[in-house]
Amino acid sequence: MSVIQSKRSRDGSRVGQRQPRPRLDWAGIAFVAPAILVVVILLVYPLGSSIFYSMTNRNLIKSAYDFVAFDNFAKLLTDGRFWGAFLTSIKWTSASIVGQLGLGLLLALALDKVRHLSGLYRTLLIVPWAFPAIIIAFGWKWLLNDVSGFIPNMLQDLHITEGRVALLSNPTTAFWTVLGINIWFGAPLFMVNILSALKTIPMEQMEAATMDGASTWQRFQHITLHHIRTVIGLLVVLRTIWVFNNFDLLFLITGGGPGDITTTIPIYAHRVGWGLKQLGLASAVTILLLVFLMLVAIGLFRLISRWEKEDS
Repeated sequence: MSVIQSKRSRDGSRVGQRQPRPRLDWAGIAFVAPAILVVVILLVYPLGSSIFYSMTNRNLIKSAYDFVAFDNFAKLLTDGRFWGAFLTSIKWTSASIVGQLGLGLLLALALDKVRHLSGLYRTLLIVPWAFPAIIIAFGWKWLLNDVSGFIPNMLQDLHITEGRVALLSNPTTAFWTVLGINIWFGAPLFMVNILSALKTIPMEQMEAATMDGASTWQRFQHITLHHIRTVIGLLVVLRTIWVFNNFDLLFLITGGGPGDITTTIPIYAHRVGWGLKQLGLASAVTILLLVFLMLVAIGLFRLISRWEKEDS
């Protein structure tokens, strides 16, 4: 490639230099292209189609549909069942995150003090997270069956209840029962990650605080919690998105019932889209869900960024 020799002007800057033309890295493009294609197929296209159909009256039974602009969103925002499902999702997600975080933190703190067979305990405690949701759902439905389930029969034999309690079909107990299952299912994820973060805490700080007379609570509050809060924040962001979008566990155990007690936004969208065949309205539900979760994630990430700035 011919290059014009650069010359220096009076002020010392180079003039007349031809910059080499950048070449495309076809090998790099070839490696990245499959990942880009997957993103387009699994993310960009579904998101674009959902936005488009949310502004139509698309019905799965009819082939023709019309553009209705924001009518679907206006209909949802004035629908009491939508707001009921939204409030249930808020309660379901917040209670699940608090329960999973609390249980996972307690287990992590306990395992951090264990010196013998700690690997065995970690393996046993992470078992719930290793199973698919369908196995978890059917296993608990069998255990909680009010006719032949182990738990209702045990409660009756111990005279805790007068008869076999229908925990999953009783409006009073159904939500709290599946909530307990979800906490049991998700706590190991918090436990493993928090335990890893606990191992990175400098022991010199703990020893210095102990010599200065700091109590156990003060050491936890000012040293332990300070070092693991970023990990906890990231876990809360991820689990908030996953739990709010959770469909399989609730649907397989209760189907959203009894009544609408356990009907969350994903189950509501499923009923509208596949039950009533109103694809346009169901797409509008998913768009509102996406916007809400993006706002929540932005708020949480700002909090985490502030923690990181304080640490630095």
